[in-house]
Amino acid sequence: MNVSVTIDHVTKEYRIYRNNKERMKDALIPKHKNKTFYALNDLSLTAYEGDVIGLVGINGSGKSTLSNMIGGSLMPTSGKVSRNGEVSVIAINAGLNRQLTGLENIEFKMLCMGFSRKEIKRLTPDIIEFSELGEFIYQPVKKYSSGMRAKLGFSINITTNPDILVIDEALSVGDQTFAQKCLEKIYEYKEQNKTIFFVSHNMNQVRQFCTKIAWIEGGKLKDFGELDKVLPNYEKFLKDFRKLSKAEQKKYKDELNNSRFEVK
Repeated sequence: MNVSVTIDHVTKEYRIYRNNKERMKDALIPKHKNKTFYALNDLSLTAYEGDVIGLVGINGSGKSTLSNMIGGSLMPTSGKVSRNGEVSVIAINAGLNRQLTGLENIEFKMLCMGFSRKEIKRLTPDIIEFSELGEFIYQPVKKYSSGMRAKLGFSINITTNPDILVIDEALSVGDQTFAQKCLEKIYEYKEQNKTIFFVSHNMNQVRQFCTKIAWIEGGKLKDFGELDKVLPNYEKFLKDFRKLSKAEQKKYKDELNNSRFEVK
């Protein structure tokens, strides 16, 4: 099998400032110490052609940070992400301009993706039909519901026929009929041996669709492997976590987040 994506010891840091004074000190004073937050910390994994990898973890674990790095819209602080092929990211708001209409967004986004105007003209009717937006395609995206934005974003990106597809919660909103339609389209890519990263809190979709699981916790890779080995452990964790009181859940999340800070 050919390697499609290599994530090699990737770390993403964010400097945390409480006020502008701290920001100025950090900019002007050499080796000034300040709080740093690790969105991802020394994470490594390798994806092969045909892998469908579910990125799972509770909110704030770092899943979307990783998916944005795979897509190329976010750069690591250290480490390296290597991609062998074209990448397309499907997220609810990815690349959409809220001031433009749905139709204008199709042209705008596809021009950004490198399509010619002739190709855009040819593909636009298929995108509109797949999106099921009807007359709403002529309305500004700022008037769209989250489900409508997901439909438009998915419909545009699915036409690019990428080698690597990143889906970040794009099927978590909107009606189930459209979600199933999207899954069927993604299955076509799966059968074509493309690499897919699937970010979702819907364990039924993850179980139905993925072949491998990357469990991210507190910005670190807690486990990675075949679906039948990793998913049961993650589902047990979720079951135990949901049994906790709201105060206990908050305490767990706070302790996990506090462990991601460092003064440096």
